[in-house]
Amino acid sequence: MRAHHTARVGLAALALSLTATGAAFAQSSDLEATVAFLMPDQGSTRYEEHDFPGFKAAMEKLCPKCTVIYQNADADVSRQQQQFNSVVSQGAKAIVLDPVDSTAAASLVRQAQSQGIKVIAYDRPIPQIKADYYVSFDNEAIGKSIGDSLVQHLKAKNVPAGEGSGLLQINGSPTDAAAGLIKKGVHASLDASGYPILAEYDTPDWTPAKAQQWASGQITRFGSKIVGVAAANDGTGGGAIAALKAGGVNPLPPVTGNDATTAALQLIIAGDQYNTVSKPSETVAAAAADVVVKLLSGQTPEATTTLYDTPSQLFVPVVVTAENFKAEIIDKKIAAAADLCTGRYAEGCKKLGIAN
Repeated sequence: MRAHHTARVGLAALALSLTATGAAFAQSSDLEATVAFLMPDQGSTRYEEHDFPGFKAAMEKLCPKCTVIYQNADADVSRQQQQFNSVVSQGAKAIVLDPVDSTAAASLVRQAQSQGIKVIAYDRPIPQIKADYYVSFDNEAIGKSIGDSLVQHLKAKNVPAGEGSGLLQINGSPTDAAAGLIKKGVHASLDASGYPILAEYDTPDWTPAKAQQWASGQITRFGSKIVGVAAANDGTGGGAIAALKAGGVNPLPPVTGNDATTAALQLIIAGDQYNTVSKPSETVAAAAADVVVKLLSGQTPEATTTLYDTPSQLFVPVVVTAENFKAEIIDKKIAAAADLCTGRYAEGCKKLGIAN
């Protein structure tokens, strides 16, 4: 795990030289400020493994005298509000906020801005109010790419559309605006595919166990009619795979994912998960750090687009399957074979040409 972590953090250092638009990152050796990095949950391992380490590494380079406070709300809206209030009382001048509840977060933004505190929406947008900036991946594009990849695979395998068979769609949290964008993108793909959606579920707090429980019920209901599962992230996809295995489904239908977590990458190696989305979160975290430093230095960060009336920078990630696994994950040092090709995954790694 250590080598994987180091490899991923290396992307943040690389990202410090250029943004997606080619503009140089800001640097301020004189700036002294307290900056908060507030993440939403621990249902996905990405925040602890990638987002915060990437943000911290970038801040250390861009603003050596700045103090960074990190908090994770563990999917608790009231806890995030308490953490927000706490960092305000500790004198935070900028808050990077990935909200548990995108609607509830509007009052936090309003509160901070009334005190002159900059708020950078991160990963998940805050539609009800204009933040100072928004940094994320293009979530709607992610959803469409997840769906397109699944549909193309089914058609390539000549899986018949309709005739009583179809797909399960497992979305993210209903309180997460980014999940809503991913859901919209998935629908844009699946609704025109010819493969009907047998059932659909919004997963509370993105909790894998809840996705697994729901999927189990659908397996009892539809059985072999399920020809694919469009899951919005690796946690919900992993829950679906666990349910399919527990239900004795063999072979497994293709199951999608998103985030390129270690567990999901190993499921792809094992042949249990069809795809994931590689999102080097350190790159986005480094961009957020750059925005923080520019805002606190009185500069206006360049925006590549506007979303919910907020200047935004959206990164486009890559869909990963077994076919491009080596090129996108190993060769780009997103993860190391030494961390992935352990135990029962060693044989699968040999098949993919990434044996440790």
